[in-house]
Amino acid sequence: MDISVFGLGYVGSVGLGCLAQLGHKVIGVDTNTSKVNVINQGKSPVVEPGLDEIIAHQRERGTIFATQDVGYAVAQSNVSFICVGTPPTFHGHLNFDAVWKVAHDLGKALKAKKHFHVVAVRSTVLPGTCEKVANIIREASGGVVDEDFSVVSNPEFLREGTAVDDYYHPPYTLVGSSCDRAIDTMKKVYGEIKAPVITSDVRVAELIKYADNAFHALKITFTNEIGNICKRLGIDSHELMRIFCMDTRLNISPYYMKPGFAYGGSCLPKDVKALHTVAHDLYLRCPVIESIEVSNELHKELVLNQIIAFGKQKIGVLGLSFKAGTDDLRNSPIIDVLEKLLGKGFDVRVYDKNIQLSQLIGANREFIMQRIPLISRFMAEDLTALLSHAEVLVIVNKEEEFESALKHVRPETVIYDLVNIGAENRCESKNYVGLSW
Repeated sequence: MDISVFGLGYVGSVGLGCLAQLGHKVIGVDTNTSKVNVINQGKSPVVEPGLDEIIAHQRERGTIFATQDVGYAVAQSNVSFICVGTPPTFHGHLNFDAVWKVAHDLGKALKAKKHFHVVAVRSTVLPGTCEKVANIIREASGGVVDEDFSVVSNPEFLREGTAVDDYYHPPYTLVGSSCDRAIDTMKKVYGEIKAPVITSDVRVAELIKYADNAFHALKITFTNEIGNICKRLGIDSHELMRIFCMDTRLNISPYYMKPGFAYGGSCLPKDVKALHTVAHDLYLRCPVIESIEVSNELHKELVLNQIIAFGKQKIGVLGLSFKAGTDDLRNSPIIDVLEKLLGKGFDVRVYDKNIQLSQLIGANREFIMQRIPLISRFMAEDLTALLSHAEVLVIVNKEEEFESALKHVRPETVIYDLVNIGAENRCESKNYVGLSW
């Protein structure tokens, strides 16, 4: 396939060489004359292991070429990658001037082209960028989006120092687009890479790199804080984290990576607080660990404020325990919310078939009686009666019984889902509200 790459910095140069190595003919485009000349001399404009050899080899084979002529590059290609930089401004925003400039130049060049063209935004950009790029190209070219050209999001996940290997062995290739023709074209671009091509909404693809990098930064700072605690206690931090990473069922897994309600239960609140206290006693500041509990409390507050904002008095709650299928009430996050709703005079009813108040014993009973001593007044034994009562129905646990019950909710009832109980149910009620989706 014939491809053009706009921007011969780190991402563009790696893409230029690797795409050519995959069997494509690639034209690099940059406003910097030095970068263009270096590429045409068979050298890499950036230092990255293995890239010099790839560019030298592909330049010798005639599969790569660099130019400053946008019109020529677009005319000679079917796909154009935007790989220009988006540097931060003084106040932390991103400067997209280079992206808009390339989009305008592409639009002018596409005006003279009759064949369908795909523009893949490879730069790390914020949601809404691809839409603006498409509008700029449309205005400059006079073409119709997804008929004459299409703009897709194709974020890169390359690490400096291992970028070539990362390019050829990604966990997946992500293409954000709703245009089948563009998606098929991108699948051909990456056809020789043995990794699945995943398609998504454009805005998902645009934001995922930020989520990735924020999580990577979080992992590094969290691990360093654990390391600092280990050092003060005379513990081998590398041995601890080696064993930590061996748990791919919970620690390194999708299990906890699903947006939803706050954490609770007998373990997480207690142990996070204990770790924070240990660090404090060792005279260590651990801002990441310190902030875990703060963030969790803010999440509960967000839920409370949303329920109040519905402007309804009769609240039905499906689930009281901290986790579906259990009767454990200790530190159940919904109890904090209920306590404040009751204090504000809301008419609350709660249904949870796993909670039999008369059978609660030990710490479980002590906890709920301390927090909401008159809880029995608010517990409903009949789910159907609760559904009839509720003006707002709050789903706290993902129980099959609750999922089935949603089919019998009155049309005017607001459904506030804290656990993403099911996509099919979200579409059945115009009054459905998801917590963070």
